[in-house]
Amino acid sequence: MENFPIINLESLNGEGRKATMEKIKDACENWGFFELVSHGIPTEFLDTVERLTKEHYRQCLEQRFKELVASKGLEAVKTEVNDMDWESTFYLRHLPKSNISEVPDLEDQYRNVMKEFALKLEKLAEQLLDLLCENLGLEQGYLKKAFYGTNGPTFGTKVSNYPPCPNPELIKGLRAHTDAGGLILLFQDDKVSGLQLLKDGQWIDVPPMRHSIVINLGDQIEVITNGKYKSVEHRVIAQTDGTRMSIASFYNPGSDAVIYPAPTLVEKEAEEKNQVYPKFVFEDYMKLYAGVKFQPKEPRFEAMKAVETNISLGPIATA
Repeated sequence: MENFPIINLESLNGEGRKATMEKIKDACENWGFFELVSHGIPTEFLDTVERLTKEHYRQCLEQRFKELVASKGLEAVKTEVNDMDWESTFYLRHLPKSNISEVPDLEDQYRNVMKEFALKLEKLAEQLLDLLCENLGLEQGYLKKAFYGTNGPTFGTKVSNYPPCPNPELIKGLRAHTDAGGLILLFQDDKVSGLQLLKDGQWIDVPPMRHSIVINLGDQIEVITNGKYKSVEHRVIAQTDGTRMSIASFYNPGSDAVIYPAPTLVEKEAEEKNQVYPKFVFEDYMKLYAGVKFQPKEPRFEAMKAVETNISLGPIATA
């Protein structure tokens, strides 16, 4: 099996730019995932994010999770559990309007650090979207505009911890799915593994690397590229030892953004065979996704095609 793609973003600044862009292109076309190093977010800052996240889990969430497990009898299960995941999570919203000040049980330092982390990740997401545009032959800013809607993109973070699990063969840390949105930026534990992606029918570990940011593509990128880049199924395997930290930030379209394939990426042959992805309002897709997240994505695309209407395309139609 070929190696999981690791991209050094610093190498974009010198003679290695062409080779690095090619690696990003290959990762987007063949993996749907890649791991970034030298991405511009200081390592000391990432150490602080990790320390505060783990402290918060121990102080505020660990006992709650143990009580939940006990109340549902999950430690004694004898058959596979398909309707829940072995994870402790909370959510932060950054855009269009932050809710960090309202989330309970967060220390002031942790709130401030997560606000700053969101700003750094937002900047990195927009840099990556432009690199994707360059590789796709789209004008700079096309993907950012496509995501914009009326009030700009939606951006939020899911902070998860995956505690030790006595029966990892019977309950997943997180069941297999593709992500509904745009670009996902993950800061994960560098000691406890568990994240896997499906490639060529095999589950492959996403290697834990200190201070890296793992990137994966969501369903909306697949639609806009008309399948040139694809979202990829992934899951989290619970471990018997160690608690795995996962901080996944989702840079998604605005709720009223109209998503459709970029006209320059729709080949005539695909049009003739009716192999063009649907056009829809992002919020409508999310309503559908909420009920079928852990099911294959193709029926979701077909369902959106069935309800496709003459939505106003807005200013990026001629880009």
